Amino acid sequence: MQQIDSVRPSVLLEGVRYPDEARLRRYMEQGVLNRETLAGGFQDAFRTHAGRLALAGPEGEYSYAQLDEATDRLGAALLALGMRPLDRAIFQCGNCNELLLTFFACLKAGIIPLCSLQAFRKLEIGYLGNLCEARLHFVQGDDAKFDDVAFAESMQQEVGSLAFILQARGQRRGRAVLLQDLIRDMPLEAARERLAAVRHEPFQVAVFQLSGGSTGVPKIIPRFHNEYLYNMRAVAAFNGYTQEDVLFFPTPYLHNLNMGCFFGPFLLSGATVTVSPDIGEENLQGLVRDYAPTWFGVAGPILMRIAPELAKGDAQARARRNFIAPKNATNLTRLTGSPTRHIFGMTEGVIMFTRPDDAPEIRDASVGRPVCAQDEVRIVHPGTEDEVADGEVGEALFRGPYTIRGYYKSEQEDVHRFTADGFYRSGDLMSSRVVDGRRYYFFCGRIKDVVDRGGEKINAEELENVIQEHPAVLACAVVGMPDKVYGERVCAFIIPKPAAPAPTLPVLTQFLQEAGLAKFKWPERLEVVTEFPLTASGKLSKVLLRQRIVQVLEAEAPTASTAPTATASAITEGK
Repeated sequence: MQQIDSVRPSVLLEGVRYPDEARLRRYMEQGVLNRETLAGGFQDAFRTHAGRLALAGPEGEYSYAQLDEATDRLGAALLALGMRPLDRAIFQCGNCNELLLTFFACLKAGIIPLCSLQAFRKLEIGYLGNLCEARLHFVQGDDAKFDDVAFAESMQQEVGSLAFILQARGQRRGRAVLLQDLIRDMPLEAARERLAAVRHEPFQVAVFQLSGGSTGVPKIIPRFHNEYLYNMRAVAAFNGYTQEDVLFFPTPYLHNLNMGCFFGPFLLSGATVTVSPDIGEENLQGLVRDYAPTWFGVAGPILMRIAPELAKGDAQARARRNFIAPKNATNLTRLTGSPTRHIFGMTEGVIMFTRPDDAPEIRDASVGRPVCAQDEVRIVHPGTEDEVADGEVGEALFRGPYTIRGYYKSEQEDVHRFTADGFYRSGDLMSSRVVDGRRYYFFCGRIKDVVDRGGEKINAEELENVIQEHPAVLACAVVGMPDKVYGERVCAFIIPKPAAPAPTLPVLTQFLQEAGLAKFKWPERLEVVTEFPLTASGKLSKVLLRQRIVQVLEAEAPTASTAPTATASAITEGK
């Protein structure tokens, strides 16, 4: 049995709640967790598959050997620049080869990436940067719509710890250092000698992920080396990824969905990840045509962009493709002619998938079962620890080898987010039942007050707090309104102040831009009301507000047929 002190890193980071020692030792005894690190797992994969194609796309290809060398050079260069192991780096860059190079370089150097979004602005970056005391700000550098280098320079005034700006692409400017310059100027032998001195520990933090933000701004989620590595390997084993697979998943790489379930497991398996900063039709169709992906993650707009190329595939090509979706597997299978697997997952922990050998009603209606036998799921009456009967809906609680024990610098608030014995209160409503001797889970909605806009979780409270700062707004309530493309869009109901003219939507969004709120969180519809509907207990009823906007949208909807477009229908017909 492992000694107690062997499941603790040599340095305990302030604000990180490390997993329970007894439970860690139990997972190690069971052979679930081991002493490997995420950095070491990727380095071993890069060298095992050295001659295979790792990254592929219109901006060039990287073999595993080339990926290994470039990330060694960059990781060592970041240390030579002045970064130190366990320093934090804010990532604010869109999908591109450079983003993946920097992510793996940081892992090798022991630097902790904070996985923020490219769309974040002053409000989010300032808060997160100060919270984690970040020392490096990594930006894209060639965004035609936003000068992110100038923004990073301005954030150095807001976040006193930010000492360095790393620019991924474009012409170097301002106080930034350019990624390719760092790689070019660092000799490989010197890089590997410097990196060999970095101490990687299996129970230390590897990555700071972000929550969807159920209360206020997003919370920081520490993911640890050996559990995150296990998470990725468990997904790869459950889904059967092989080195012959090719990934097409153009969602943000820094989301846990992509990192923990797709590009991470793929690169650990020796498979190929397609990369394209440009998600226009021509580029995306080129990826499908040139690399014949076997696994796809596509939201509605992306599916329509690649539909003509998918339609060219014969029956054998369609059978090789696997699609991933959080719901509506039947419809996606009908559109593509390929099998679709449902997924349920959260950055805090548990991951579930359906499988091709599941019964049809399971594939169509459930989110499957966890990828790990040690994942524990309890369905309880919300706000309690009292379990519901099989088939009844309740709140899902999770515990397992890759479920966190607490958010970063949030121990006081975590008392309400975790049970005393370490189960995470997800805020998601589920039911479960046993079919053919296996327990399956069914997603039934959310307790959390968030809007899910095409996979981006928009916290209603955060947005309401900013909107209510507008001088003409007395009160605000944000809800999701149904949308065929994104699933949900943001609708803001406001009560204007007495005698004040209500702001129009353009006026309000201009205010949110000046406040520094990321654009994807802005409301796309504004409803002005004189009062909010109330529950029987006198509280604001968002259920009734959602019903109201649904009724308004239905009344506005045209009576034209909603049949699938010819392009979508043609996917399965091979036309």
